[in-house]
Amino acid sequence: MSKYQPTIGMEIHVELATKSKMFCGCKNGMGLEKEPNKNICPVCTGQPGATPVPNKQAVEFVAKAGLALECQITPESKFDRKNYFYPDLPKGYQISQFDLPICRDGKLKIRVRKDGEEKGNNQAKTYGKTVGIHRIHLEEDTAKLSHGHSGESLVDFNRSSVPLMELVSEPDITSAKEAKKFSEELQLIFRYIGISPADMEKGQMRCEANVSLHKEGEDILAGTKVELKNINSFRAIEKGIEYEIERQTEMLDNGEKVIQETRGWDEHKGETFSQRKKENADDYRYFPDPDLQPFTFSKDYIQGLMNKLPELPRERRLRFQEEYDLLPENVETLVTNKDLGNYFEEVSSELTEWLACEGEKVDEKAKTKVYRLANSYLITNLAKLMSDDGIEMDQLKITAENFAELIKMIHKNEINSSAAQTVLEEMFKTGGDPSHIVDEKDLKQVSDTGELDNIVDVILKDNPSAVEDYKAGKENSIKFLMGQVMKETKGKANPPVVMELLKNKMK
Repeated sequence: MSKYQPTIGMEIHVELATKSKMFCGCKNGMGLEKEPNKNICPVCTGQPGATPVPNKQAVEFVAKAGLALECQITPESKFDRKNYFYPDLPKGYQISQFDLPICRDGKLKIRVRKDGEEKGNNQAKTYGKTVGIHRIHLEEDTAKLSHGHSGESLVDFNRSSVPLMELVSEPDITSAKEAKKFSEELQLIFRYIGISPADMEKGQMRCEANVSLHKEGEDILAGTKVELKNINSFRAIEKGIEYEIERQTEMLDNGEKVIQETRGWDEHKGETFSQRKKENADDYRYFPDPDLQPFTFSKDYIQGLMNKLPELPRERRLRFQEEYDLLPENVETLVTNKDLGNYFEEVSSELTEWLACEGEKVDEKAKTKVYRLANSYLITNLAKLMSDDGIEMDQLKITAENFAELIKMIHKNEINSSAAQTVLEEMFKTGGDPSHIVDEKDLKQVSDTGELDNIVDVILKDNPSAVEDYKAGKENSIKFLMGQVMKETKGKANPPVVMELLKNKMK
């Protein structure tokens, strides 16, 4: 065990999916426009005399994020000027928030898999962790710089003044794994409440980690803080922090001094690299923006936003486990992919209605079996077809009603697993009704003992040596005979029915 303990705080920047930019009426393309400098005006390019007007929806989005994270909403907030000079900031200052952010003092509960536990292990142990949210504030994004091979730099102002939310955690995180889970859970929440796609690869969510080490027994803030800047994947968050902990540990063991700086992450080399010395708040010379008035939040306004909050990821996890009794890892798949989870809910609703019609013939165990069957076909078979074809849920041709009908046919042994896959593939291509596909392709499973009785008799008569082997105690012989029956029926025979017939006839 290392004699140094890590202290980690996260800063998360998220571009908000408003219709217009933060302080002007330009379209908010979130910096993804193919044509540079397309959605710009005097305000977002920092022209002298241009007056900013705040985006009401962006303010609301930040407040919603705060409420989802159990934050206190500051009764009165304001915008400030954060002064620094860089080519991507034409005004020479960024409109941000300093001492009166919109949200403060929140928390996020996460569950983290213990070290050494494999991801695919449903019995893996986890532990709970509560990470404090220090503040969430609103600011404008900067322009984007493109550096050429010949040394030239070009500025694209499409991203300039896109609404940017910044969340700062408390220094409660103590491992790279916790930092990754914290960031993943935040992304889910932002997507659930509809304020941003938060796609890290597209730069819509950018993560920074402040990492320091202290000796056991020392204050957790005793170490020197190093900032890892603009990490663009959850894997990079984990790997970058792990590397930085190792780097600082080695420096301290060698008697070297860790300096406060900003470092980047090199994905190819798998290491961090120095970018610049870290500025302090004093270096930015914050002061209230004279062009923007302070704004207040009434209790009724806050309550109204609270009432609009949808079911959050942690609530959906609990409900899916209670209602459908799914395995934790399967629940996580449905929660992480919100659209997939919604589709499962629609399918389950159809199945619940059918089960209710079955009345006393269906107990809780049978219900669980049906829900788990639907879940299995959804997250394995159907998900694979979608992945192979490169389509999203909104492009899926299979209705929830037809998918539920397929699950019912499988559950009632009307078709076997091989036929089910054939039917599902045809449904995926055409959106057709499963019962019609089964009839057209003659895939219905044969379960009638009278119909199978003669076939089994013929197979036993044609394979006397296999029958003698079985009677002599060679269990594998019955599998051979089963295979012969399935071959004769073109795979349509019901295996349990065939097995029972074979055993009864070879007593």
